[in-house]
Amino acid sequence: MIDYVLYGDLQNKTITPKEDCNATILVVDDEPRMCDSLKGLLELNGYQCVTASGGGKAIRCLQQRPFDLVLLDLKMPQIDGHQVLQYIKEHHPHTNVIVLTGAAALDDAIRVLQQGAHDLLRKPYATAELLHSIENSMRKQQLERENLLMQKRLASSEQRYRFFVDSSPDIIYMLDKNGCFRFVNDRIVGLLGYSKEELIGEHYSKIIFQEDIEKADFAFDINRTEQDFTHQIELRVVRKSDGAPASPYGSRPITVELNSMGIHEEMHPNPGGGFAGSFGVIRDISERKRAEETINYQLYHDVLTSLPNRALFWDRLETALSRAKRSGQLLAVMVLDLDGFKIINDSLGHITGDKLLQAVAQRLRRCLRQSDTLARVGGDEFNLLLPEIGCREDAARTAAKMIETMKAPFLLEGNEIFIGLSIGIALYSDDGENMETLVKNADMAMYHIKGRGKNGYEFFSGSMMSRVSRHFSLESGLRKALSENQFVLQYQPQIDIGSGEIAGVESLIRWRHPQEGLIPPGDFIPLAEETGLITDIGEWVLRSACADHRRWRRAGINGVRISVNVCAAQLYRADFVETVLGILHENRMPGELLELEITENALMRDIEHVVQKLRQLTYFGVRIAVDDFGTGYSSLGYLQALPLTTLKLDRAFVNRIESLHEQHSIITAVVAMGKGLGLNVIAEGVETEVQLEYLRSIGCPQAQGFLLGSPVFADGIMKEFPAADGMSQCLPGYGGFRVA
Repeated sequence: MIDYVLYGDLQNKTITPKEDCNATILVVDDEPRMCDSLKGLLELNGYQCVTASGGGKAIRCLQQRPFDLVLLDLKMPQIDGHQVLQYIKEHHPHTNVIVLTGAAALDDAIRVLQQGAHDLLRKPYATAELLHSIENSMRKQQLERENLLMQKRLASSEQRYRFFVDSSPDIIYMLDKNGCFRFVNDRIVGLLGYSKEELIGEHYSKIIFQEDIEKADFAFDINRTEQDFTHQIELRVVRKSDGAPASPYGSRPITVELNSMGIHEEMHPNPGGGFAGSFGVIRDISERKRAEETINYQLYHDVLTSLPNRALFWDRLETALSRAKRSGQLLAVMVLDLDGFKIINDSLGHITGDKLLQAVAQRLRRCLRQSDTLARVGGDEFNLLLPEIGCREDAARTAAKMIETMKAPFLLEGNEIFIGLSIGIALYSDDGENMETLVKNADMAMYHIKGRGKNGYEFFSGSMMSRVSRHFSLESGLRKALSENQFVLQYQPQIDIGSGEIAGVESLIRWRHPQEGLIPPGDFIPLAEETGLITDIGEWVLRSACADHRRWRRAGINGVRISVNVCAAQLYRADFVETVLGILHENRMPGELLELEITENALMRDIEHVVQKLRQLTYFGVRIAVDDFGTGYSSLGYLQALPLTTLKLDRAFVNRIESLHEQHSIITAVVAMGKGLGLNVIAEGVETEVQLEYLRSIGCPQAQGFLLGSPVFADGIMKEFPAADGMSQCLPGYGGFRVA
C-alpha cells in the first residue's frame, strides 16, 4: 500500500509546531505504515497522536479516553470504518471524524457523510489539504465548546440568550398554532435574505419551495398530536426574490434539514391537546448535498470527459436489451479505439493527451442521438450503445459519420493533430443476446479492423472467431517452442551513417513454427508476456546471441557489437545481473561488445532498483540502450540518472520523414539531446533514401532499417563480413557492409 503522507513532502516545507496544543488525535488504519506516517506528520505539527491498527483497537481506545478528533480509514477487516463511525456517533457525539478513503470507497461516501463525518478526504491527498481539514475540525470543535460555555453563562439572561440564538449558524424559529412565525433568529437574513420583521406573522409556506410544501405541512401537522416528538425532514427553501443581499446560492432553492417539535400546554387534560405551536431548527445542508451529488456523478461518469463510465454504460445496455427483447427492435453495440493515441500522448505529453480525449468526446457526441450512450471505458477506448435502430445500415451510417468527423485536425497547444478511429460493431440479436457477448464481439471486430489497417469500421462476423482459435493455438504451441528448439535469431546491422561501416547488429527473435513457418515476434511476444514465458524466452535470446557472437569471433569476425532486447520481467528478476555476467563468462565475451536494449517504461517502474543493477553491469563494460525512445517517459531526469550509452529513436518518428525540407523537431531534439549527454543515437526503421539523408543532415550518428540491411541468420553474418571490402559497399543498393 502506498503511503499517502510522505516525509519527503514534509522535508520540503517549513513546519511550525503549534504552541500549547493539547488536542489529541486518534489515527485508525489497518496499515501500520499509514498510521506511522500520519503520526509523524501530526506530531510535527504540534498535535498529540495515538494510533490504532484496526476498528476493534480504535473502539477500545475510545472506551479508555476521549479524543478531540479521529482520522478514520473505511476499509478495514473485521470492524470497518462504518462501524467505528456509528460507535462514535452513539458514544462520543462531540468527537469529530475525518474519513480518509480511496477510490474504491466512493460508494460508501454518501453513507459516511450521512453518518455525521466532519470531512471526507480521498487518497491520495495533499499534506496541506489534510492539515487544513484538521485545523478546520479543531476550529469547529473549539467554537462548539465556546458556544456551549456561552449557553450556560447566558441561560439566566434573555439578552444573552438572544445573542446566542442569533449567533447560531442555523435558523432557529418558533411558529404559532396556525403556522405563522412568532420568532426567527438573525440567520434568516444571511441565508434567505429576509429581515426578521418581514417574516414575523407570516405563514411558514412563504419560505418553502412550492414542490415541498406538502412535506412541510406533514411535518408540522404531526406536532399537533405528538408530544415530545422531534420530526426531521429534508426539504428546499427559497430566498427572498427582490431586494435580498447577494448570495452564493443565487435564486436556486436551498436544501435544508428541518427539525420541528410541538409546543403543548403541560396541564391540558386531553392527550395531544393544548397545541400552542412549533419550534425547531433549519440547517443549511446544501454543501453536503452538493458533495453527495458530486460523488454520485463521479460514480457513473468519467471525470476527464464527463461521459458515462463503464458502470453506467452497462446499466443502460441492460435496460436497452430488456426493451429490445420486448419490442423485437435492433440495437447496436460499438467499441471505438483511437488509432495512434499512445504516440501522441507520449510525444506531446499527458496534458495534451487529456485535452485531445476531451475534444474527441465532444466531437463524437455531436454525431449521436439524445438516446445514444457514448462511454469512456479505458485510456483511449470508448463504448457506444445505439438503442432502437431500424436496420444494420443505421449503425453503419453512424460509424461512418464518426470516422468522417475525425478526419479534421484537432488544434491543441499550437499543434495540429490528426487521429484515426477504429470501430467494431455487434448487433442484437444477430451477434449476441446478452451484454457480455455483444461487447466481446464488438471488441473482436474492432481489433479485426485494426489488423486490416485501422481507421474504419467493421461488423462482427463468425469468421473472426478463427483468429481467436489461432490465438489459443499459438499459446499452446508457444509452451512447446522452447523445449523443442523452435526459436531462431536473425541479426540486423546498425550502420554508422557518416562512414557507412557496420557498428553492430541487433538480435531479432523469430518462431519457426512447425505448421505456420516463420512467425514474427509481434505475433507471439504479447502471448509470451501473458503466459509468463517471456523471461525464459528472453534468457534464451541472450544466451543464443552471445553463443553466436563467440562463433563469429572464432571465425575471425571481431569487434562487432551485438544488441539484445531485455523485457521488464527479466530486468526485475533478482538474479538478472548474475545471469548476464554468467552468460558473458561462458562465452568468453567482452562486456563492451554486448548492448542491452530496454524500453523506457521498463526502466521507470522502479528506477532506484534499476540504477543499481545497471551500474553493476556497466562496471563490467556492458552497454545500456533505451529502446523505442520517445514513446515512453522521455524524461531528461532519468537520462541523467541511469548509466546509459545509447538512445534508439523509435521508428514511428522516422516514418514521418517524407522530405528533406520538412522540420521534425522531435527527431532533431533527440539527436541534440544525445550529443549533449554524450550518448549514441540510433534511428530505427530507416527505409528510404530521404529518411537516411535527413538523418545524416542533422548529425544522427547511426541507423538501422531495411534500406541499410535486412535481418539475416547467424551464418549469413559470417558470409557477409568477409565480402565487405570498401566504403561504397556500405551505402544502400550495394549489398555489403564492412566492420567498424
